[in-house]
Order: sequence, then C-alpha cells, then structure tokens
Amino acid sequence: MAADALVVMARYPTPGAVKTRLARQLGAAPACALYRAFLVDMQALLAGGAWQLVWAVTPPEADLRAIVGAEARQLAQRGDDLAARMWHAFADLFAAGAARVVMLGADAPHLGAARVAAAFEALSAADAVFVPTHDGGYCLVGLAAPHDLFSGIAMGTATVFAETLARAHGLGLRTVVRPPTFDVDELDDVRALASLIDSGAVDLPHTRAALPTVWPAAGA
Repeated sequence: MAADALVVMARYPTPGAVKTRLARQLGAAPACALYRAFLVDMQALLAGGAWQLVWAVTPPEADLRAIVGAEARQLAQRGDDLAARMWHAFADLFAAGAARVVMLGADAPHLGAARVAAAFEALSAADAVFVPTHDGGYCLVGLAAPHDLFSGIAMGTATVFAETLARAHGLGLRTVVRPPTFDVDELDDVRALASLIDSGAVDLPHTRAALPTVWPAAGA
C-alpha cells in the first residue's frame, strides 16, 4: 500500500442499479452509460497521482477491471448500508498501511487530480477534510487516521454533511472544508457537468462522448 490511498466508491454499472434518480428522468440505459463513462474518465484522471488509486466496488463480487483497466486495484465494499461500507473502506485501507485516505464518490467525475491533491495536502495539518455538495451531502472526505464518522448516519439526506461535520467536531478532530460543488444525481447536475466540459474546465472525453445519448432521452 502506498503512503496515501485514494478510494473511489463505485457501483458496477448495470442499468437500473446505478444513478436511479437520474434514470427516472433519462431512462435506465442512458443513465448507466453516462455513469460508466464517469468511471473510465476518473481512472484516466486519477491513476497517475501521488497516491494509490483503489476502487471500492459493490456488489462485492463485481469486477470493474474490464471497464477501468486490468491494472486497477479493487476493494470489495462490505457493510449493510452506505455509511457502513464507507467506514469499512477507510478501516481496511488504514489497516493495509495507508498513511492518509481520501474517498470520492463516483458521481463527481469533475473533481479531478488537483482537488484530490489539495485534499491530501489539507490532511498534513488537519484530521479530516471535506468537499460538500450543494444538496447537503459531500462528494469527498479524507482522513489522516481511522475515525468512524459514518456509522449510523443516514446517507442521501439534506443533513448528511452537517451531521458528519458535527460528529468530527464531537471527536475533537481538526477539520478543513473545501469549496462546495455538485454531484451528478439529477438532470440539472448533468447540465452543470456538460457546461464544465464545454468550457474546458475539466477534460472528460468519455463523458463528453456519452452526453449525446443523454440529451435526446432528456428531451433537450
């Protein structure tokens, strides 16, 4: 295990099983194709950093390597809910020797290597770092040591970030909160992502290629 580990929480891209809110707007197949493109682009963007990239995969028996590359490292997610699976991923990576761990969700492909590097840098002086999202959640969390900020917190609500930050403060942890962004859950988020790609702010070629299959389904 490298000194730093970057773990991406990912679900195997199966239509109807990924991006379910977006699928209700776009259809299951286009939403899945877009999510699959996120995974490919994130591997290309993040694999070359000063950290070891690890894919934490659910279902636990799934194999992402046919999508993200045979050289990719995988970790099976374990736990009864997302909060437990997140905590176990942190605990497993620290137990394997990681000095610092940053976790991303696979629905924020636009974060990129620079923001990941900034998160690791923040952990040089802080115990925890977050990138919140506009809907009350967060798309990045990093820890300098294994602290359970997750178990028992209901994910997917508008108070997730506030509750998690309060738990960190209750444990006496030094925290850094980076500027907020969005994750891709709704059609408006797809539009925001497309605008970033069109402006050149982020290079996501597979996502760009998948977008034409999304807009006809969305009636745009």
